[in-house]
Amino acid sequence: MESSQKTPVGVIGLGIIGSRIAGALRREGHPVSVWNRSPRAEPNFLSSAREVAESADIIQIFVRDGEALLEVIRSMGTALGASHLVMNHATVGPAETLEAARLVSERGASFLDAPFTGSRDAATEGEVVYYIGGDESVLERAMPVLKVSARAILLMGPVGTATYVKIATNMISAAEIGVLSEALALLARGGIPLPRLMEALQHNVANSGAISAKLPLMLTGDFSPRFSVKNMLKDLQIALRSVEGKGIDLPVTAATTGALMGAVQAGWGEDDFASLARHYEYAGSIKDLPDQTPLLTPTAINSKKAKATKGADAKAEKKKFFGLFAGPRNS
Repeated sequence: MESSQKTPVGVIGLGIIGSRIAGALRREGHPVSVWNRSPRAEPNFLSSAREVAESADIIQIFVRDGEALLEVIRSMGTALGASHLVMNHATVGPAETLEAARLVSERGASFLDAPFTGSRDAATEGEVVYYIGGDESVLERAMPVLKVSARAILLMGPVGTATYVKIATNMISAAEIGVLSEALALLARGGIPLPRLMEALQHNVANSGAISAKLPLMLTGDFSPRFSVKNMLKDLQIALRSVEGKGIDLPVTAATTGALMGAVQAGWGEDDFASLARHYEYAGSIKDLPDQTPLLTPTAINSKKAKATKGADAKAEKKKFFGLFAGPRNS
């Protein structure tokens, strides 16, 4: 299909994720117009968010925070109209999400609350997961664009619901990595080889995707940013503000926020939030991780073989799932 036949898309915000989404759209043949507050060496880089709105009816926004989001939408002015669909992918507060939707609606345009999960590598591979707040009919219009970069697209409910879900999932991820850094410190002080925890977690319900992704980074000291300390801190601060005056406390989130703040004060704000491990001496102490294949007893091996066929079938079925909507990803 010629690129002129594909939907033009505007991408605003060319950080770790936005730049990779723009690249994925280009590879799929979409004409892409981009803008960022600081100039970037990107194809079709325009001079303003308004020019992006003049060039494309579908706009994906990847700015850092709520203030930047509202500023971008206001700056589009009368260039934003009934033909436009604006998707906010930044993690912002619930009030800012609703205000963004209101501003877009005032211009007669459509809006999706569309934060995502997935770091630098997931964006590169087209494997992010979008949480969607908005009308299903609007989402259907956005699907050909979102599917270019998505592993799954999940409709959560009306505008605002996806914002809450994204904040909640980041609360969990941050707490997991915070306590993981402490658990490793405990083992280090006890003289236990730290890779033993990797082996143990393969057979423990405490394991998770976040732990599997970050544990090797913490042990080897690879803190290049996939999701930065400062961004995770921002998201936890949103969580804490979101419950003010609502009669509940979030003590675990508050404690993790304190640990992240300490990391920022130590100068690690631009690093991956796995750098919470730097609060302890073990961080980066292991240069070559051992083979992660666990040592299994004969009983465990037999049990594993007995479940192999059933497990393979279940995995194949799981791969068919594509959020709310099914179908070829790049159709």
